[in-house]
Amino acid sequence: MTTSLNDITTTVTAIAAAEIGIPAAELAADTDLRGVEGVDSVKVLRMIAKIEREYDIELEDEDVFGVSSVSDVATVVEKALSEKAVPMKGLGAK
Repeated sequence: MTTSLNDITTTVTAIAAAEIGIPAAELAADTDLRGVEGVDSVKVLRMIAKIEREYDIELEDEDVFGVSSVSDVATVVEKALSEKAVPMKGLGAK
């Protein structure tokens, strides 16, 4: 299953908007989430946890703390999904 960056951005936008408490249509992909009124570290962590559950991935802390916009988060998710899709070599292989 492949998920396009556009689809990921749409999902991340919906999750972020729900956590922030605004309509998704008011949250642009390039919006700096740190500048949105009412956003604090707890809301960001909840948003990341929901995204991880949605995609069944675990995002690296250094990747998460380096992002600021919805599109940045979507790019990190896309990277995690692509890494998850690549089978690990050498584990149990004969």
